[in-house]
Amino acid sequence: MHRHAPFVIRLRDRSVAESSVDGVELGIDPGSKRTGLAVFTPTEGETGVIRHGLYAIELTHRGSQIRHSLARRSAYRRRRRSRNLRYRSPRFNNRTRPDGWLAPSLRHRVETTMAWVGRLARWAPIRAVHVERVAFDTHALSQGRDLSHEEYQHGTLSGTEVREYLLAKWSRACAYCGATGVPLNIDHIRPKSKGGSDRISNLTLACIPCNESKSNQAIEEFLSGRPKVLAKIIVQAKAPLSCAAAVNATRSELTRALGIAFPVLRSASGGRTKWNRRRNGLPKTHSLDALCVGTFDTVRQYPRTVLAVAATGRGTYARTRADRYGFPRLRLPRQKYFFGFATGDYARASVPTGVRAGTHIGRLAVRSTGSFNIRTPDGLVQGVHHRHIRLLQRADGYAYMTRTEGSEP
Repeated sequence: MHRHAPFVIRLRDRSVAESSVDGVELGIDPGSKRTGLAVFTPTEGETGVIRHGLYAIELTHRGSQIRHSLARRSAYRRRRRSRNLRYRSPRFNNRTRPDGWLAPSLRHRVETTMAWVGRLARWAPIRAVHVERVAFDTHALSQGRDLSHEEYQHGTLSGTEVREYLLAKWSRACAYCGATGVPLNIDHIRPKSKGGSDRISNLTLACIPCNESKSNQAIEEFLSGRPKVLAKIIVQAKAPLSCAAAVNATRSELTRALGIAFPVLRSASGGRTKWNRRRNGLPKTHSLDALCVGTFDTVRQYPRTVLAVAATGRGTYARTRADRYGFPRLRLPRQKYFFGFATGDYARASVPTGVRAGTHIGRLAVRSTGSFNIRTPDGLVQGVHHRHIRLLQRADGYAYMTRTEGSEP
């Protein structure tokens, strides 16, 4: 056994020269918060190319945490410049950004995705990569153009880009009642009969009953008895296209990096991915979107269990925790390992007796007292003694859990 998560084994009873492996293909669905990875094999059938899903991973990024940490550090430095504290003025100003520079929170998305693609390439012979290149045309969306116009897109995929963006922006739920899992219509927040436009900031999603009840009423009149919902919709409608811009920026850089690493790279749009998924009757998840990227005909099978991987980082060099004013409020231990374990290790705890009796598998949070906490899929188990714990896999900067395909992460 090579790894526990993902579960990887080595075949030691044969050599490479004596083995014959056809190889697999990899589908990637990059996202702002999560990225889907799907390993599959394509075969030629009577109706065309058939995909057989073998393995699926949903990778959760920590770009928002990186952005928050950088903003907090910037605030600390800005405070020192504005207060009468020790501060060294800059001696030179040569800070230039190279071509293709990405913010650290965006660079993290590209690097973690490439890291996992490299891992899968080491464990399985990947002969082709399919990646979703563009999901949203931010310029066209911000200009309020009709995306179904012939000069932009014409054919089966016509009009899917704006709907896909609205589904992502409004979390696939009715903006007025919050209903999910029902057919959703595109609704004008300010009706066109009262001067409303087709700009993306004036569009939202509404279920059929809410859409019929609202009709051509002004939103202030329709939600006069629900001021909190009204305020939430107005704020959400004015939200910038930052998520869409971030996704498009990272996808371009990811495509460039994949083109260098793999000789066979095929890209497709988000509209085609959605069209493939809907005509095969599959639910909306990042892992299934990765399976549906590109040009093919039918999905014959897909994994029923998805490995959910969350980027957690490898800790920090700081040995203190600051309060709201930037002063240290507690000190952390100087050593990383206690009793042979470190925070983030994947381990199994077999407790024979007591209220915690049983077998618990998950990530460790070590303590100098020898009483550790274990984060399992069922929750947090606290106060497990180190003598009941056996190491399965060293910490590698990620947390691993499994979930059923089609369920909410």
